[in-house]
Amino acid sequence: MLGDDAELTAALRAAQDGSESAFRTVYRAVHPRLLGYVRTLVGDHDAEDVASEAWLQIARDLERFDGDADRFRGWAARIARNRALDHIRMRGRRPAIGGDETELADRPAESDTAGEAMEALATDSTLSLIARLPQDQAEAVVLRVVVGLDAKSAAETLGKRPGAVRTAAHRGLKRLAELLSCDAESGGGLDALPPQREPRGRAVTSASVTHTRARTQKDM
Repeated sequence: MLGDDAELTAALRAAQDGSESAFRTVYRAVHPRLLGYVRTLVGDHDAEDVASEAWLQIARDLERFDGDADRFRGWAARIARNRALDHIRMRGRRPAIGGDETELADRPAESDTAGEAMEALATDSTLSLIARLPQDQAEAVVLRVVVGLDAKSAAETLGKRPGAVRTAAHRGLKRLAELLSCDAESGGGLDALPPQREPRGRAVTSASVTHTRARTQKDM
């Protein structure tokens, strides 16, 4: 464990000991990717509110967490997913991502286009094309590529076997490669994520989360 992961693990330890500045470091490191994952589940309109609810739970339960940076990302993703599914059930609608599995016949991909799709997603933080995938593939791709989980951690988050997650991610990346190829041929490109809005309503920042965390600790 080197570099950023080592630093994030150290910040986690300090945050668990009550350091608000360390918690802000953790938040800044993990929030953008976690928000991207939530967007694939509930859509852009509700993503900030749902992610905020997830962070409030993360702050509340952080003292009970046991693990390093990699395990924390998986733990945070599971919390975010549960909050997103609760939100979907409350609103009585399907997840934002979707599609028909039959649309994805196993068509051959050019050379290493799946790898190129992964690189584009990782570098450009682009999620709009994932909305065209079936839910299982979209979640697998986002958890593996955007959030950065390994197959085992992603499987634990989704309640599936690692092999099933690898297969879903592979199929999703093949389909994304096809979509990228179509966009390139038509002169288009990957649609960028819409600019992040200012938090509204229940949305919170790292500062407000740490304030809530400090207040909770005092009340315990």
